[in-house]
Parts: sequence; C-alpha cells; structure tokens
Amino acid sequence: MNIVLLEPEIPQNAGNIARTCAVTGSVLHLIKPLGFSVDDKHLKRAGLDYWHYLDIRYYDDFEDFLKKNNNPKIFMATTKSKKLYTEVSYDKDCFIMFGKESAGIPEEILLNYKDTSIRIPMFGDTRSLNLSNSVAIIVYEALRQLDFPDLVKEGQLHRYKW
Repeated sequence: MNIVLLEPEIPQNAGNIARTCAVTGSVLHLIKPLGFSVDDKHLKRAGLDYWHYLDIRYYDDFEDFLKKNNNPKIFMATTKSKKLYTEVSYDKDCFIMFGKESAGIPEEILLNYKDTSIRIPMFGDTRSLNLSNSVAIIVYEALRQLDFPDLVKEGQLHRYKW
C-alpha cells in the first residue's frame, strides 16, 4: 500500500500517519513543500519509536511524484468526490493520496482523477475529518479488502493465555 501526502502542513498529523504506515507496512510518500521540518519533535513524537519500520520517500512536487512512480493509478481522497471509499477495489500496490489539511487536493489535479476520487461519508455540512483519521480509515478498508496481507491477525496476552 502507498500513502501519498500532498503538501502536508501539520507535523503531528504526518507523525500519526507515519505510524499508521509503519504498522501496516505501507510506503509513505511526501510531496513538498512540507509545512514542517522532518526533524520536528512533534513529528517524531507522534510516530513514536516506529521510524525504523518506515519506508518514506520525498518528492519536489506532484509532477516529480508522477514521474518517479511511472504515472501510477491513484485514488484521490477528497470531500469533493461522489464515490465512497468503500465502492472501489484496491490492490496491494495502489496509491492513495490525501491533500493538505487547509485545502485538500487542488481541483486542477482532481479533474484528471474523476474515476478514482473517493470520499468518506460525513454528517450534514461538516467540512472534513482529521487527516490522520482519514488515512487510517481508508488504508484499513483497502487492507481489509485484501484480507490484511502480511499483517499479524492474532493478538496474544502478555501474562495469560486465551
């Protein structure tokens, strides 16, 4: 799974998303400009001690991302889509892109991805979910569809046995 953040602004969100990527084995793609330094203490704290599990890649802009990934199929997570995130079929190597917290993915980009734009349903006129929550919701739906490949599906008690 590939999680793409277009110009993320808040280090705590990026850190939480990095942790989600680490525990799901997903690659994190960050498209600049970033609204924080990758050395930011809030970014590191939110990711806790999972950084060594993370495969993270950086790009100068959206065109650089497209070029380096051979124009991949991208699911665009946006509040502007008519299609729900549960109405598409994900594959193990798919890319799911999320826009920056203050503005989402620019409409100029979305126009080229009408068929792969997806949304999370929300109540009434509410604007949007927190970015890290949105990533977690969608990546786990994608992994659920694939029967959680390569993920540990059973937990164990520390002091007792089930």
